Amino acid sequence: MLRVLRYYWKVSRGYRLRPWKSPYLRWRMETFFGPEAEPAGASRFFSLLWRERRRLREFLAWADDYRRA
Repeated sequence: MLRVLRYYWKVSRGYRLRPWKSPYLRWRMETFFGPEAEPAGASRFFSLLWRERRRLREFLAWADDYRRA
């Protein structure tokens, strides 16, 4: 969980209270999940994160290992 919060804090700068509007997070999600990831709003954004939480957890583990190296 700490890994998730650390990553979120770094990448959501300027959009921490509305991450679905962050250009960087939108680009990252579209790259990771494909065209289905273009969120229209908060509900679509969070439903995609919930549905793909296992893949996202694996990505965050990789990002944390990469940061430590």
